[in-house]
Amino acid sequence: METVGMNSVSLKRPHPEGDLPSADDIKRQKISEETGKDSEQSPEDATGQPAKALLQDMKREPVPKEGSEEQEDEELEESDEDGDPESFADMMKHGLTERDVGITKFVSSHKGFSGILKERYSDFVVHEIGKDGRVSHLDDFSVPVDDEDPSEETFTVLSEEDKQRLEELQLFKNKETSVAIEVLEDTKEKRTVIHQAVKSLFPGLETKTEDRDGKKYIIAYHAAGKKALANPRKHSWPKSRGSYCHFVLYKENKDTMDAINVLSKFLRVKPNIFSYMGTKDKRAITVQEIAVLRITAQRLAHLNKCLMNFKLGNFSYKNHPLKLGELQGNHFTVVLRNITGTDEQIEQAMNSLREIGFINYYGMQRFGTTAVPTYQIGRAILQNNWNEVMDLILKPRPGAEKGYLVKCREEWARTKDPAAALRKLPVKRCVEGQLLRGLSKYGLKNITSAFGIIPRNNRLMYIHSYQSYVWNNMVSKRIEEYGLRAVPGDLTLKGATAVHIEEGDVDNYTIHDVVMPLPGFDVIYPKHKIGEAYKEMLVADNLDINNMRHKIRDYSLSGAYRKIIIRPQNVSWEVVAYDDPRIPLFTTDLDKLEGKPLPALPTDGKFRALKMEFSLPPSTYATMAIREVLKMDTSIKNQTQLNTTWLR
Repeated sequence: METVGMNSVSLKRPHPEGDLPSADDIKRQKISEETGKDSEQSPEDATGQPAKALLQDMKREPVPKEGSEEQEDEELEESDEDGDPESFADMMKHGLTERDVGITKFVSSHKGFSGILKERYSDFVVHEIGKDGRVSHLDDFSVPVDDEDPSEETFTVLSEEDKQRLEELQLFKNKETSVAIEVLEDTKEKRTVIHQAVKSLFPGLETKTEDRDGKKYIIAYHAAGKKALANPRKHSWPKSRGSYCHFVLYKENKDTMDAINVLSKFLRVKPNIFSYMGTKDKRAITVQEIAVLRITAQRLAHLNKCLMNFKLGNFSYKNHPLKLGELQGNHFTVVLRNITGTDEQIEQAMNSLREIGFINYYGMQRFGTTAVPTYQIGRAILQNNWNEVMDLILKPRPGAEKGYLVKCREEWARTKDPAAALRKLPVKRCVEGQLLRGLSKYGLKNITSAFGIIPRNNRLMYIHSYQSYVWNNMVSKRIEEYGLRAVPGDLTLKGATAVHIEEGDVDNYTIHDVVMPLPGFDVIYPKHKIGEAYKEMLVADNLDINNMRHKIRDYSLSGAYRKIIIRPQNVSWEVVAYDDPRIPLFTTDLDKLEGKPLPALPTDGKFRALKMEFSLPPSTYATMAIREVLKMDTSIKNQTQLNTTWLR
């Protein structure tokens, strides 16, 4: 899974002892609780916000979603955790820090400084870089001219009631075999428009005209059974046109899968006809390419009139879908507000990022936020310890959780009755609900099958989390032992094959050439102390590094290689002054399309911000690049405690 975003965190250093913050300092050091409308708390209202904002983002991290649910269930997220910052910080004492997951080293020597990251979600913008090296931008709303496209009237000729009935027919939601639509203005042109509207808006339905009691009706019916819905009608798509409509999706404060689910709902199609190269996180503005099977650009462009926080554009027709991982990477534009670093510190930090880079750690998003880290569940899966897997997912735990999850866990601990615990959950799509449903179906003696009900990607995320945990720890040991130079016994890639660096060749390599393995049955290990350290770590976890095959094939780990140090490309930065924390500090693609100018900025404002740009390859964490610049722990636990201490 490609990870490009970060949690909203305020990266601040506590005041030295005796150096208490002033009232103005307190007002500045806030994190806004963003909404889809980009609302802001005034500084005077900000005192209780940092922990709450962190909590809101905690619920939506791209890890196996313990306690999370689909978008339509989000109204249930009105939580009972909105206590004062101290009580939330107290709960987050049970969360993870970077040290807990092996993130302990820095490569640069500069002195760290403070700043607020993602004070507004619009302070973090991601532009996808395609496999051809082109950066995705939304800069064109025009629709390719095509004589085959239906008229604009197609989108308005059907009433809302007609659309509802047709959707129920299309999705087999009732027992009707057809829907009759009366033609009120009986002309051939009007009938043609209705025929086109039904066929284009509801793939899988066919139409015919019938006379009934002297009135004309358009009859909609299924053409080819349930297969028609998954495969939009081929004969209605011009042969000269590419089967896939590619477009640029600009989205604000919504993750990629949520966006695709919304588009699917409005288009009345299944989400699996969409394809993309990488997923982008929620709390950001992101721009990426999407492809969809046999949906016209005209129909997609029409959605711009009714969707909030989305824009679609740069349409083209092609003969191929997009494939996950085909991208070259992502380009980031990040604003760190209210920075404390001197100009010299900032220059040192950014020059180091450009020239040396940062340690390519897996970020905190990989490991979850509750008292039970996801890597522990992954380790239990690899140990084939299914009782432990069940216990880790379902047992009561300290820390911040939704009230209904707490009740569910308490019921499970008291009764070990999956059906009774499941009844405590108003939302069944969370991992706990899926596992309980599996246990109700298969029984407590067949946990393996019960666990299999959880979607495959979520199950695999647990074991990938364990691999990441091992990798982070081993890389920290490698840097501690040998520093930032290539040494004999290190690994480097020749094409896709890993080879050891020999004594005589070591001068031909730098630290930027060195890779480290994620444990698996199809990788080799360094021929120095760190190779032994891998074995020792896995032995301590009751795993055999020489036997990483699992009797359930899905959980067999082949392993992979990952560079130790990443040097970002296209690094640039500037320090800007500002007075109002609510104003944007750069223009987005949408701003440019709509002709919105950047607000005038003072030359000597009350606050300073660091605006930085850089490009990263896929599967690297921008969090870790920011961490290297600021020299700060990016965990929610640490940031919450810093914020609540700061604001007392």
